[in-house]
Amino acid sequence: MMRALVICVTLGMTTLTDAGLESVDDQTGAKNLTPDLNRGRELYELCAVCHAAEGWGEADGSLPVIAGQHRNVLIKQLADIRARNRDNPTMYPFAIPSALGGAQAIADVTAYIAKLPMNPTPGVGTGDDLEHGQKIYKENCVECHGLQGEGDRDKYYPRIHGQHYHYLLRQFRWIRDGKRRNANQVKIGQLERFTNRDLKAVMDYVSRLRPPEKLLAKPGWTNPDFD
Repeated sequence: MMRALVICVTLGMTTLTDAGLESVDDQTGAKNLTPDLNRGRELYELCAVCHAAEGWGEADGSLPVIAGQHRNVLIKQLADIRARNRDNPTMYPFAIPSALGGAQAIADVTAYIAKLPMNPTPGVGTGDDLEHGQKIYKENCVECHGLQGEGDRDKYYPRIHGQHYHYLLRQFRWIRDGKRRNANQVKIGQLERFTNRDLKAVMDYVSRLRPPEKLLAKPGWTNPDFD
């Protein structure tokens, strides 16, 4: 069986290299198409191999929660990986048009993922430095990600509430250390000032921010599309 699309989502703004231009084309095309949710469910069977039917990832951070993420964010990150504007060698072979399909396929699968209910019990950190994490979050993160980590669909800022602690920590370290080439330059400038303690504390705090109840799955929920 073809391996899954490992759709990893955190914020990123495109750098307009040739690859970046390709990313913009895919991104714009997918955004402007009407998604077919039935086709999206069929395409998601590839993703489910790794992300499982629910799209909840793994608490150890090896895979993120993708369920319920803003569709625009999903589109952008998938387009960036396809255009090699974001490095993800595991996912790249399955994101290219010959494997996934064109802009319509991106539109379809991201619409399906975005409507999945979110993980009600994401992985969290140790909880021993939350006051420091809250202070950092309020001083540095609220403007883009919102008070509750809800992000901004139109500005491509992702939901970070309800995300696994270890995934958040790894991705934000990569942004700080220059390993995320599609990261927002303002965000890089902020994170360059963060110590390892700062990152651990703020990501632990973020992992405990709870999405609205209407976005969360009920305890014990399984995806009925894959019974």
